[in-house]
Amino acid sequence: MSRIGYRELIIPEKVTVEVDNKIVTVKGPKGELTHTIPSNITLKIDENKLTVQRENENQETKALHGTTNSLIENMMIGVSAGYEKGIEIVGVGFRFNLQGNKIVINAGFSHQVTMEIPKNLTVEAISNTELLIKGIDKQAVGEFAAVIRKVRKPEPYKGKGIRYKGEKIRRKEGKKAAK
Repeated sequence: MSRIGYRELIIPEKVTVEVDNKIVTVKGPKGELTHTIPSNITLKIDENKLTVQRENENQETKALHGTTNSLIENMMIGVSAGYEKGIEIVGVGFRFNLQGNKIVINAGFSHQVTMEIPKNLTVEAISNTELLIKGIDKQAVGEFAAVIRKVRKPEPYKGKGIRYKGEKIRRKEGKKAAK
């Protein structure tokens, strides 16, 4: 049994949480996020504490209970501190290039790959082989990082490709020389 749904969420300073007709709006210094609550889940706000409650003990309701609690916590963290994800590219001649609101990726193909940066995210180029994706929506930051990584996943023999910052690539040993 998961206990995540029962935890009390403490609302940080400078963050306001409003519930209006099954729609939660979280506002903070970095922005505003909204989420629709499932019909069998209710929210209770006391001063600076928020609790998520469920109406019945169905399996689906139990799953939505913990999920809703986690989503609201992620929203509060996003509007107060924000999220960021680092990406690096490894390989000879592999590089990132920011051009306005587009990323141009040279990943060893015969052509360059161009990607549009979503409006709710910001991308910083630390160097020509490292990017930092920032935003208030955890799901959007992770999804855009995954889309960039999908251009050229790291391969297990030489480790070339696009990877998350700090990701460990399981390396394989190549063919042995014949005796």
